[in-house]
Amino acid sequence: MHNWQKKTKQKNWKKPSLIFISILLIFMFVIPSLIVIPFKGEKEVAVSTEAEQAADEGAEVVKQENQTLVSPFDIRVLRTEQHTVEEIPLEDYVAHVVASEMPADFELEALKAQGLAARTYIVHFLMQEQTESLPDGADVTDTVQHQVYKNEDELRQIWGSDYHWKIDKIKQAVAATQGTIITYEDQPITPAFFSTSNGYTENSEDYWENELPYLRTVASPWDEEISPKFLDQKVFTQAELENKLAVDLANQSGDFQLIRTESQRVESAVIGGQTFSGRDIREQLGLPSNDFTITKKNDHYVFTTKGFGHGVGMSQYGANGMAQEGKDYEDIIAYYYQGTKLRSLEQATPTLLVKK
Repeated sequence: MHNWQKKTKQKNWKKPSLIFISILLIFMFVIPSLIVIPFKGEKEVAVSTEAEQAADEGAEVVKQENQTLVSPFDIRVLRTEQHTVEEIPLEDYVAHVVASEMPADFELEALKAQGLAARTYIVHFLMQEQTESLPDGADVTDTVQHQVYKNEDELRQIWGSDYHWKIDKIKQAVAATQGTIITYEDQPITPAFFSTSNGYTENSEDYWENELPYLRTVASPWDEEISPKFLDQKVFTQAELENKLAVDLANQSGDFQLIRTESQRVESAVIGGQTFSGRDIREQLGLPSNDFTITKKNDHYVFTTKGFGHGVGMSQYGANGMAQEGKDYEDIIAYYYQGTKLRSLEQATPTLLVKK
């Protein structure tokens, strides 16, 4: 065979070989890259933090609702630690009370219900004839004596990088009901609220003196499922219990006699030969709730409690449970404050608006 014929055959053989190798390289390196690239972004999104997801949800809330807060008057708040008075527009005050009293990661409808309770509380309080005087003309304190209030700097310190989405979410909740309060027979109610029920709320007269028709016992089954505060235990030595209750447990014969209310909280108890109300025992021993049992183990007394708080009015964890099931703030308010109606400040409290 001539040399030129051999070279031609070699060239003809090399062409398909080169094409085959090129195709193989494309499959090995180029196509896998094209496959991986679209999923890289998805992987990064999948590992985003819970805080970022919550911030996204908060941003979505901002888009959906108007967060402008318009206040008809200011609230003068005594800052108990600083010994100063801050003047805060009503709706900003309400937003900061909600931020201080309820977790910001609760459902939006629960936060709206809390906003209504906070606004109604301060309006009802201002309409009453005050028997106490606060320094520098303050209306209320920033403590549980009235409602817990923390200002922007304090919330920033507590929430850190979560501040913006949390305060935005709460402002959206407050804006949704601004200018509205809870009334009964056209008057602002006493909007009692607390953290966690024992499965039921308490009739007002079973914990306080007054019987209020809208503060009736209702079932609150959500609390046991979702509240981390539902169960607790406190242990006291015999000496500690005798000292705190001023009793002599040598006079204790047999089991403790516990009389319970309709909501299964302790109405009264006989300890060391003395009779106490359930509320007194709760307060003197620092118990989370007045639904408790007492078990004696050697020289120790174990108090096992259900619920957190006085139990009257709206359960915050119950409200969140209702919201998780799709109930809105009007459903929550109507359930925990029976027979009430929502009305504007102009309708319910025209004299307060003129006064302020």
